[in-house]
Amino acid sequence: MERRNPPRRGTADESTGDILSAGPVDVEEKSEFISLRPKRLKEYVGQMKVVETLKIAIEAALKRKEPLDHVLFHAPPGLGKTTLAYIIAEEMGVNITVTSGPAMEKGGDLLGILTHLEEGDVLFIDEIHRLPRVVEEFLYPAMEDFAVDFIFDKGIHARSHRYRLERFVLVGATTRAGSLSPPLRERFGIFRTLDFYSEGDLTRIAKRSAALLDVSIDDDGALEIACRSRGTPRIVNRLLKRVRDFAQVRGDGVIHKAAVQQALELEGVDKKGLTALDRKFLKTIIEFYKGGPVGIEAIAATLQEESDTLVDVVEPYLLQIGFLTRTSSGRKVSEGAYRHFGLPVQPGLFK
Repeated sequence: MERRNPPRRGTADESTGDILSAGPVDVEEKSEFISLRPKRLKEYVGQMKVVETLKIAIEAALKRKEPLDHVLFHAPPGLGKTTLAYIIAEEMGVNITVTSGPAMEKGGDLLGILTHLEEGDVLFIDEIHRLPRVVEEFLYPAMEDFAVDFIFDKGIHARSHRYRLERFVLVGATTRAGSLSPPLRERFGIFRTLDFYSEGDLTRIAKRSAALLDVSIDDDGALEIACRSRGTPRIVNRLLKRVRDFAQVRGDGVIHKAAVQQALELEGVDKKGLTALDRKFLKTIIEFYKGGPVGIEAIAATLQEESDTLVDVVEPYLLQIGFLTRTSSGRKVSEGAYRHFGLPVQPGLFK
């Protein structure tokens, strides 16, 4: 869990913050990662309808001097759900507490967080669809009535006590909106889905991040990174750092198209942004299952990967670019995927 105190309005945020990650992150990397995130809505690139909705809701809440409605963001990983949660806290001038669904195993974990929130604070729960049911049930009265119920003793001596909470804002993020229970989903006042970014928006993000990293990049270099970033800002920033390293060590320090192509060839990222896992996924369907249809569990077993990883990380982009289709019988590779790999298309396969 992370609790972050945002700076006062009009001052620079010089703290490094904390980042939830699978492994240790050094201080320099933390600072750099945080610095690439926009701090305010006016700095945010893309997602115009979502941003406009938040601007209106935040301005209205500030005028009424009330906390914002609870917000739920749905999108594949890396599209800006966490960034928007931090921006909401910054725009509202309040603190933010960050945790995740899998991190809370029992009701007491959530209660400890809720009772320490101050008026208007933001509680951000990533992967909220993975909250245990017993924890989720504590959220219902907390979100609706800003209160939690404690049960003392057992049996005929059992008695209930209601503890009043400060009014807070819950911001939830999920990659699987359908996995949320209806009672939880319906308690969010604002529910928005983030779309994959256009190449134009990703190019702007690449240029902005390059300026923050103090590295030179030309228009063609920024566009080339954008084209290989799978419509995802997080991937733009990750690839930008790898190309920066390549340009500084093997080039003249300037990120141009040729440097991007050479650097990302080493990274195993092709011109469509497909990684080694993406290519293995598609080729498995083509070579082992004759293009499909095939069930996701069979693909996962063949690749020796978790099916959740394939559904949440691999499939969304492949579906977006039309290389994969989902049918009632399973996954099926499209004609475009065959052509991308330079493979002959069997007559009648896509009729």
